[in-house]
Amino acid sequence: MNSYHLKLIAIVTMLIDHVGAVFVPSNTMLYLVMRSIGRLAFPIFVFLLVEGFHHTSNVKKYLLRLGAFAFLSEIPFDLAFYGKILEFTHQNIFFTLFLGLSCMYLMSEVEKAYGKNIIIMNLLNALLTLVFSIVAYFMKTDYGYAGILLIVGFYLFRGSKILLTFTLLFVSGYLLKYINVLATLAMVPIAFYNGKKGKSIKYAFYIFYPEHLLVLAMIKLML
Repeated sequence: MNSYHLKLIAIVTMLIDHVGAVFVPSNTMLYLVMRSIGRLAFPIFVFLLVEGFHHTSNVKKYLLRLGAFAFLSEIPFDLAFYGKILEFTHQNIFFTLFLGLSCMYLMSEVEKAYGKNIIIMNLLNALLTLVFSIVAYFMKTDYGYAGILLIVGFYLFRGSKILLTFTLLFVSGYLLKYINVLATLAMVPIAFYNGKKGKSIKYAFYIFYPEHLLVLAMIKLML
């Protein structure tokens, strides 16, 4: 299973999740099932973010792309979930991914500069994780500080599916609780990842995120 397959799984489960969140009453079994399926999306996106960071030739362009789509997606996100043009109580997932990528980039720079001094390197990286977690918390990004912790965990334990699973289980089960513990099921497709890119749909995903939210918002307005 290559990154193309993982992206498709993440996109489909995210769409199911968002359709459930926008249209299905929260007191129904269908709502619970759809939101549970949707728990698989974020861990896969985090895994792909970490892989993308290690394979990109230009981190700054990667950051610029995430940042641009974070702002581009905010109005569709707010319209779909809150029925408002701007709602500052919750920011879309691209902001979380942007902060997570920024944190990984700075951590990698620390590792280059202080790789021979493990204590200083670990202290600085822990500080960076704390700072970006606080920023995510106050910005109220999707998944908040837990999202940053998951990204950092996947970055630190890249290459070990066992440690990734324990990281995901801890973050989703302890920090997010309830149905989010089902996010650990995302490790099933991740475990079959073969390290290959597959068909490129990089910009297709970026465009799909605000586009599908805008479509959901328009349907919601018409109902």
